[in-house]
Amino acid sequence: MRAETATIPQARASVFEVPAWFWMACGIYALLLILGDRLLADPDTYWQIAVGRWILDHHALPSVDIYSFTKAGQPWVSSSWLAQVLFAKAYDLAGWTGPAALAAACGAAAFALLTAILCRAMPAVYASLIALAALVLTCGHLLARPHLLVMPIMIVWANGLMVASERREAPSFWLLPLIALWSNLHGGFLFGLVLAGAFALDAMWNAAPAQRLRLALRWAAFGIAALAACCVTPYGWGSILASLKILSLGELLRLITEWGPASFSQIDGFGLSILGLTGAALYYGVRLPLPRIALLLGLLHMALSHARNLELFALLLPLAVLTPVATQFGLRAAGAVRLRVVPAAILVAGLSAWTSVVAARQVISPPPVYSPAAAVDAMKAHQVKRVLNDLQFGGYLIWRQIPVFIDGRAELYGETFGVTFFRALQLEDVNGFLNLLKTHDIDAVMLDPTTPASKFLDHIGGWQRLYADERVVVHVRASS
Repeated sequence: MRAETATIPQARASVFEVPAWFWMACGIYALLLILGDRLLADPDTYWQIAVGRWILDHHALPSVDIYSFTKAGQPWVSSSWLAQVLFAKAYDLAGWTGPAALAAACGAAAFALLTAILCRAMPAVYASLIALAALVLTCGHLLARPHLLVMPIMIVWANGLMVASERREAPSFWLLPLIALWSNLHGGFLFGLVLAGAFALDAMWNAAPAQRLRLALRWAAFGIAALAACCVTPYGWGSILASLKILSLGELLRLITEWGPASFSQIDGFGLSILGLTGAALYYGVRLPLPRIALLLGLLHMALSHARNLELFALLLPLAVLTPVATQFGLRAAGAVRLRVVPAAILVAGLSAWTSVVAARQVISPPPVYSPAAAVDAMKAHQVKRVLNDLQFGGYLIWRQIPVFIDGRAELYGETFGVTFFRALQLEDVNGFLNLLKTHDIDAVMLDPTTPASKFLDHIGGWQRLYADERVVVHVRASS
């Protein structure tokens, strides 16, 4: 009698099975592209692309201001030159869909990377929920600007430092090209150096006493190499000086919305997250090593001090607490899901085709509030020369090749000029406002209707309205 071996059916993976991080990437890209106009809801996008186009046209990098009449010829370097070139090329290829798609792709990559890193220590469901919570917190700052292009780089950089610290070793020198790329894309690369210092302290904490001196020397060597890598830009050491200049603007930073402190006068996503995390940590007794507590508090302080740092808090906090929390509560990663080529290719092809259709139909464009086309047309017809403009109109004026009074390059204008400007437009110093008009020989004023100086011009002699709508009011000097 022949023995028969019973066969047990084996579970076969579906051809459509892909990892959670890939679904996250595709889903967030599609979501952000659907909200493409929202990615362009910032006046700085205009001048970022304008600078990129200038670089491409002249095959050179700017070293002085060429866009304003108040600071014309003054030294100015573009620490985000590479991002500006990428946005300009994207615009040339696909109109406004290009910068929106580039920003959406980088945002999707950042949250996909966060999900993939978290999946190594916890179930994919938990990792996905944390990544989505981070998305909600950062959605207000997901804009087609250079900072969005460096989000994936920042996450890979931070993860590399974290892994090295937990292994009680120095980071790989293969990380250095990342911070070199970061320094050419956005001036926030200095925060990458701060992160290296924070995780160096964490590594010392994790190491045995006998290993600390040797490990400290290796981390110091990496830090020096990272500082040198930050100078691998067309401006060299000047990129670091330009970034430091932004951080030294003092009172002016508090007057710029994105640099202002967080407010808890109303409950929002950030406030709820702080309350929720604090309550959960107290209830479950979360324990963190001292260096991770310091890093957590540092991220929280940055987010509270400047609203634009909320993205750092949302993206890096999960990494800072990942290993201690996963170890304390016994979290385990689920079985790895291999990325299958067929479904991945189908999804990527579908999203690419959809992006092409969106570009062809030109359904994405900056919001009208930052694009006062009719007002600028009226000023050009009136042949105005020197326009005193509200800050939010600076980018569009540069786009239309009109010299500006001020725009989003705060480091160019400086603290004294910026504070004087803001106080004058709010009529905190009426004589100061009148002095701006006289000193700079202003022949047109382009302001938001809610700006006090706009209403003031309606009641003084020598000025008349040229154009007005619900978003902008233009005054010109009255005819004699």
